[in-house]
Amino acid sequence: MTVQVQGCDVAPSNNLTRSVRRESGQREVFCGLTGIVWLHRKIQDAFFLVVGSRTCAHLIQSAAGVMIFAEPRFATAIMEEKDLAGLTDANTELDRIVTQLLTRRPDIKLLFLVGSCPSEVIKLDLSRAALRLSQTFSPGVRILSYTGSGIETTFTQGEDACLASLVPGLPVDQRKEASLLVVGSMADVVEDQFVRMFDALGIGPVQFLPPRNSNTMPTVGPNTRFLLAQPFLAETARELENRGARRLVAPFPLGVEGTTAWLRAAADAFGIDTALFDQVTQPARLRAERALDNYRKELSGRRIFLFPDSQLEIPLARFLSRELGMQLVEVGTPYLHREHLAEELKLLPPDVQLTEGQDVDLQLDRCRLARPDLVVCGLGLANPLEAEGMTTKWAIELVFTPIQGYEQASDLAELFARPLVRRAKLVA
Repeated sequence: MTVQVQGCDVAPSNNLTRSVRRESGQREVFCGLTGIVWLHRKIQDAFFLVVGSRTCAHLIQSAAGVMIFAEPRFATAIMEEKDLAGLTDANTELDRIVTQLLTRRPDIKLLFLVGSCPSEVIKLDLSRAALRLSQTFSPGVRILSYTGSGIETTFTQGEDACLASLVPGLPVDQRKEASLLVVGSMADVVEDQFVRMFDALGIGPVQFLPPRNSNTMPTVGPNTRFLLAQPFLAETARELENRGARRLVAPFPLGVEGTTAWLRAAADAFGIDTALFDQVTQPARLRAERALDNYRKELSGRRIFLFPDSQLEIPLARFLSRELGMQLVEVGTPYLHREHLAEELKLLPPDVQLTEGQDVDLQLDRCRLARPDLVVCGLGLANPLEAEGMTTKWAIELVFTPIQGYEQASDLAELFARPLVRRAKLVA
């Protein structure tokens, strides 16, 4: 049952005391191509070739801030007017560019053909192209495809599509004992911290998707248990479950509370004693709690409004509310995966206003009416809101910055404190 309210639906969620406003209309988000910016740093011998327009090329170049003396591992095969008009054979042109690229860059072992709005408009079948080119360049180079089009997706879903494209080709796990797979891109330093924590707990073997190198792809099978490190990996999780892997139910590893619950989910699945778990996690947990004390003074009681952008909004809201004492005016998310976020939803205040999807004009009206202390939004909204006297935080920075785990809890808090400190100094 739904009730129509101001051009949107308000529907009861799984929690009977909570409602979710569903909006559809004009949106303000980056497209999925942006995920290349952090993915190309993670998989160190992979290359991302966007098949798109000059606009796509400008977006990736601007988002990455590529230095002129660096040779990045991504590029754009620019579709000209003659390609869009069907005056040339796009597949022949693509084959030529891929051959030229792989000849010039023999270090590439994994090549992603990334679809965009223009390539989808002319119905260029990149999956068929990837299969054709793989037959030409295998076994030296593996070629896959996925879409980063912004027509229907937000920017973090580019990572989901990329990782989902890897899953069908992952080797079969032949082991009879259970293994753990951590899914989602994290900074290498964060990954190393979690490896040390899992080793101390006696949990293993532990693998990561994506890996740092294409020749160390994780194995997967019926005895694989996986933890999601990011909340926007719905398609990847579905592909892993199709391979027989089982997802461990947990909040996401943001803040002390989220990290502890995330690690505990793995510990419970592997039969780790509670006393050992507390012994291993307590030092890091106490350090993180002490570090957060410095930011509670600045953030406690402050009102925050989160626009839908990255799908990180609900775990962030839980962290900001429960660990830093911030008041949640509205928490928007592009898509609410109720199963993956069930544990997070349980921890939110019962009266918080959740919004799924976006009608940006209606949401801006609500934000202006509320006049929160801090607004988390995309770059396209930040400058206009700053001009109106509001304090903003760029949502995209939360994806580029290492924020998972105990050691990063204070860094995550600082990301929200910094704009408020800056505003106070400007006013002074």
